[in-house]
Amino acid sequence: MTPATLELIHTAGTRQTVNVPITVFANGHDWSTFLPSQRLEVTGRLAGPSPGDLVAAILLVQGSPRVLTPPSGIQTAAGALRAGLRAAADALPADQRGLLPGLVVGDVSRMDPQVAADLKEAGLSHLNAVSGANLAIVAGAALALSRLLGLSLPLRAVFAAIAMLAFAVVARPSPSVLRALLMGLAAAIALGTGRSKDGLAALSATVLLLVLFAPELARSYGFALSVAATAGILILAPRWRDRLSSPRDEGGSPRDCGLAREREGHRCHESGVSSDGGGAKVSCRLPRWMAEAVAVPVAAQVAVTPVLVLMSGQLTPVAVVANLLVAPAVAPATLLGFGAALVAPVWPEGARLLVIPAGYAVGWIVTVASWAVNLPFATVPWPGGLPGLGLLLVAVAVAIPILRRRAWRPVALTVAGAALVTVLVIRPLAGAWPPGGWLMVMCDVGQGDGLVVAAGPGRGVVVDTGPDPVAMDRCLRRVGIDDVPLLILTHPHADHVDGLPGVLRNRRVGAVVVSPQRTGARSSAHVSAMLAQHHIPEWTASPGTRWRFGPSELTVLAPDPAQSETNGYGEGSAINNSSVVVHVRWRSGSVLLSGDLETEAQEELSRQVVLRADILKTPHHGSNRQSPAFLSAVGARVALISVGADNDYGHPALSTLTVLRRLGATVYRTDQSGDLAIVERQGRMAVVPRGP
Repeated sequence: MTPATLELIHTAGTRQTVNVPITVFANGHDWSTFLPSQRLEVTGRLAGPSPGDLVAAILLVQGSPRVLTPPSGIQTAAGALRAGLRAAADALPADQRGLLPGLVVGDVSRMDPQVAADLKEAGLSHLNAVSGANLAIVAGAALALSRLLGLSLPLRAVFAAIAMLAFAVVARPSPSVLRALLMGLAAAIALGTGRSKDGLAALSATVLLLVLFAPELARSYGFALSVAATAGILILAPRWRDRLSSPRDEGGSPRDCGLAREREGHRCHESGVSSDGGGAKVSCRLPRWMAEAVAVPVAAQVAVTPVLVLMSGQLTPVAVVANLLVAPAVAPATLLGFGAALVAPVWPEGARLLVIPAGYAVGWIVTVASWAVNLPFATVPWPGGLPGLGLLLVAVAVAIPILRRRAWRPVALTVAGAALVTVLVIRPLAGAWPPGGWLMVMCDVGQGDGLVVAAGPGRGVVVDTGPDPVAMDRCLRRVGIDDVPLLILTHPHADHVDGLPGVLRNRRVGAVVVSPQRTGARSSAHVSAMLAQHHIPEWTASPGTRWRFGPSELTVLAPDPAQSETNGYGEGSAINNSSVVVHVRWRSGSVLLSGDLETEAQEELSRQVVLRADILKTPHHGSNRQSPAFLSAVGARVALISVGADNDYGHPALSTLTVLRRLGATVYRTDQSGDLAIVERQGRMAVVPRGP
């Protein structure tokens, strides 16, 4: 999906010249190689835009495009710099090689999905979208270099402006880049003319100009976040920095440390209180650099919180700490990465030398993000939209008077501390996950399947991986799995295999079992290629194949490779009916893992084998393609359904739920209960929901 300008339309012998913005939807590797300024000829269908979009149409491209013109010289050079940085970053580990180009020039084409998700939840996603921080680092380096060269003040300003413009071209003009560029140019003009620099005036002028010439930015959350964060840094951060760094007398009013020394003879320390024995006491809070390091991320986070509530309905308390920890690594990574991009086209080996120390800085950012998201309540659910914004305003209106009154602060801090202890200590002890004695966990992976069968301490047999590698990896981390002796992929549909990279992330996988009926050739080939890349053996298993891992005994029941495919009524029915079916037995009971079997394969299987099990993983997310005879033959007392909330497939079907309840089965659903754990209690099994 890419924005473009439509210039010429040929339809049924007619030719129409236009000049309107459109959004292009297309498939194919060719599109990832095109650069801005290129002109293409395509065949496709025009459709009306979504309501509220400021484009004339959506273009659905059919076939391959024909290139009419090459990119401009500037865009060719910018593309070469980006490609050079990507090539140099190949020397880094996978998570770092994807983040470094994103941090330096906003190139997220190779970003690890898990790293991107961690950055988002830790409040660090601004790092992989080029913003004012990147531009300020480049401009600062340009000013320092020009000063070393002995250039005059106006020439320094021009040099910094050229550096910022060049950087914006390389990074491409996203909303945050445009905002930062115009503000930076305003600052450069002020520097070159010797006029005072007013950041708030520059921000206001920037917003007016950008919304005037690019009105679609008025509907961009990215632009709103960028402007809000900048406004918070300009308005709130200086005041909070001064309050944190200025000394305070006994009455609580800030005082100047130098004045205290001169007028009252006090020894003013960075922390603590000192007096000459008779005068008012003076305390110096924090060194100015430390106060600024704290005030800037706090002010930015406070300013963007209303926008985050409107956009995603959550608060991110951990963002302040995470931003404070990664701040020292951002500038070295940006400067070294940009240097590598400049050097790469002429000296690739030198670019790799620059990338290696940049990798240490990027690795620190990845480590902090991973640590932050695993903290309890790193993100706090909050009502979204206008109701959430109203609730936030009420909370702020109540909190400010309490915190401003010195007498009320100890009470407020005591209550907050008690709540924090309750949340961080007592609640985890009362509701640890996974529960003790767990035998199997059905992960809440959305619309798909992802299960973990206990195989010993830190080990688990994984059955299907869901559609999302991030969700699957997090489920396995919650359960504490770092060793997967066996992975079973029941069939090659995306909602069962696309989460495979999440299982492979930082884990050993012994072998992978796939269906012997090789339906879905394209998806199967993709899975096979990924497994070959990681040197993981790929097996097929015939009915009767049995393994024992820890407390679990797994037996394959279907499909039989000697039998032909079982077709059905839907487009993917043959693939669903080829699902690997596994019976898992423990000392206290058993479960039947039935993949996505549909009616035909269910009835055939119920005629061939005895299917009794205490718990049933309901086939195909509880669709209406169920055989009552099959469900009755299993005789399960509990039915588990892995299903995504508000999915548009109608899963689980009301008819399926009715049959299960009529057969006496208690139904548990991941869309309502989150992760589901089967546990052993006094020789019997129970189901424990984690909660949505």
